[in-house]
Amino acid sequence: MSIWARFTRFVKSVFGGAISALEDPKLILEQNIRELNDQVPRMNENIATVKANVMMLQKEVKKYEKELADVTAKIKAGIQAGRDDIAERYAVRLEGVRENLASTKEQLKYASVAYDKALQVKKAFMREKERKIAEAKEALRAHERAKWQAKVADTLESFEVTGIDQTHDEMITRLQEQTARNEARMEMALDSVDSEALKIEEDAQKIRASELVKQFKLEMGVGDTGSTTEEAQLEVPEKESDTGGKTIGRERTQN
Repeated sequence: MSIWARFTRFVKSVFGGAISALEDPKLILEQNIRELNDQVPRMNENIATVKANVMMLQKEVKKYEKELADVTAKIKAGIQAGRDDIAERYAVRLEGVRENLASTKEQLKYASVAYDKALQVKKAFMREKERKIAEAKEALRAHERAKWQAKVADTLESFEVTGIDQTHDEMITRLQEQTARNEARMEMALDSVDSEALKIEEDAQKIRASELVKQFKLEMGVGDTGSTTEEAQLEVPEKESDTGGKTIGRERTQN
């Protein structure tokens, strides 16, 4: 390999890589979309020019056809009038009109074909343009989705990098341990309470309350006083007499 060839390959490798690095696919696709849209007005101008040429040739054909009819009528009139000289003069002119008409029709034929092809080209271009633009837009949307996914991936990776995962798990474990300790303390506190004694005390309070109600009824003469009187007499405590004996109730003392 010659020195020049090696140098050329070196330059291409250096600058080609630099150009590739500077190229932004997103910006290039957006520019391609703009250029495709910009080509439509230029194409319409070209098609309008071809259409104008067709219309101009159509007018010329009509003009020559009208002139041909007019010259033919004059030739016939000259012949009918016996003026062959006039008929001959218009006959020469008639040949020129026929040639112009034939040439113009030929041009119109090619111009019409060119116009039809231009319309077909535009139709194909528009179909291809829409396809390329749709493809480019989808690629741009995919690019935006990929950028968002990359941000999410960076965030998830940062959990591990910045220690968020470790701190998060550690704090949850601490809260669970504190909760378990508090629940254990509550169970121990409940176990240390004498529930049976509390139940006995509660029953005793109910009995005292019932006795107080009975006493109030007795004093007020409400309810079954007979039974309550007997119960009260039975509840009178024994008293010692002066002689050392024991008497029960007021009646025994009197006797």
